[in-house]
Amino acid sequence: MPGTWIIVEQRDGNVRKVTFEMLSEAKKYGEEVSAVVFGKNVEGLAPEFAKYGADKVYVVEGDLFAEYNTGAYVAQLAAMIAEYQPNAVLFAHTFNGRDFASRLAQKLEAGLATDAIAAEITAGKGVFTRAIYAGKALAKVEVTTSPILATIRAGVMEVAEAAGAGAVVKPAIAATDADVYQSIKSFVPTVSARPDLTEAEVVVSGGRGCKGPDGIKLVEQLADMLGAAVGGSRASIDSGWLGHELQVGQTGKVVNPNLYIAAGISGAIQHLAGMSSSKFIAAINTDPEAPIFNVSDFGVVSDLFKVIPALCTELKK
Repeated sequence: MPGTWIIVEQRDGNVRKVTFEMLSEAKKYGEEVSAVVFGKNVEGLAPEFAKYGADKVYVVEGDLFAEYNTGAYVAQLAAMIAEYQPNAVLFAHTFNGRDFASRLAQKLEAGLATDAIAAEITAGKGVFTRAIYAGKALAKVEVTTSPILATIRAGVMEVAEAAGAGAVVKPAIAATDADVYQSIKSFVPTVSARPDLTEAEVVVSGGRGCKGPDGIKLVEQLADMLGAAVGGSRASIDSGWLGHELQVGQTGKVVNPNLYIAAGISGAIQHLAGMSSSKFIAAINTDPEAPIFNVSDFGVVSDLFKVIPALCTELKK
């Protein structure tokens, strides 16, 4: 019986790191590991998944799957599950992954663990660890329905190369145009030379304390010197200083970098939910009682307009 399936996160052939994290983790379970990739002209990606342990690569290709759409993807994967009977199916906890997994769980009437930071999967049972209360506590969630379904947070599992056979399997196409109830009219990508926010090793975020675009420019300057991604709290996003795609928090993106620098961010629980699991947190805030200092490893009680320029000067040296 096929063991664990990993649903590949890719766009235009660019595979997100979380896919390799899940493949590496699944290899530890001791059963067959398979990557499932949807798209158009994506068979050429198979060797990449084999490099990280995929024994099989299920390739679902065609115009119907060129762009993510819930109806066709769910119909196709549900048919594949019925035919091949995997023990577990893991998705990335991304916008698409959350949508895909929840719709599939509803269709199969199966349990679903979401935003897991650790996983223990055996035959017929999956135990997943989730961070709750903005990371202040951990909860264990058990899924016993078949197949075991879960979404995995990016950046919490180690990537390790482990050669797999990577045998390509092309399942029968079960989805039809009738399954498509939404379509993409156009897609305008955000072009940036900076790392992707959810995959960056260093993130510099600005909040209300930036006071406007000038403060955000300082955040961006520091980020560029560190080769970091730029993020923001909801206050800076709602003020229009940064785009919505850069929001870190409960209603934005969850990040797990090696270093997270919070500049002018007070640390509301909604923001902490998106970054408190970062490996090292440094905070700059004028308020010594700001909640951000409760989770930070290093704190500077001062004005970011003084601290960041001084820091940049030292980095230039």
